[in-house]
Amino acid sequence: MARRRIAASAGQSALAAMASGNGERADRATAVRYALEELGARAPGNSVEVRVPPLGVVQCIEGPRHTRGTPPNVVETDADTWLSLVTGGLSWTDAVAAGRVSASGQRADLSDVLPLFAAELP
Repeated sequence: MARRRIAASAGQSALAAMASGNGERADRATAVRYALEELGARAPGNSVEVRVPPLGVVQCIEGPRHTRGTPPNVVETDADTWLSLVTGGLSWTDAVAAGRVSASGQRADLSDVLPLFAAELP
């Protein structure tokens, strides 16, 4: 399970600030990191590495464990795209088709686990 560093209240507050359009740089960083932690908690495992440079990374999804070098299953995107994906503002399919997400590897499809927070945000 992913180790929690951001309190749920702080993460939800940052997500809400970003969703309302009033978020600042610190809110963006907190929201991204919180969403990565949440993904690791809801889809535990080590077969896919999700990267949102330079803000964070998490390993998730059950399957073969990766131990050295570049993982065979990698998802990478920017902060705004990640937040849109986790809140339901953008679908996985649309993000990949538009080139807003780089997903390589057999297990690098997150459509079954996203969005994470759509029902929870105002």
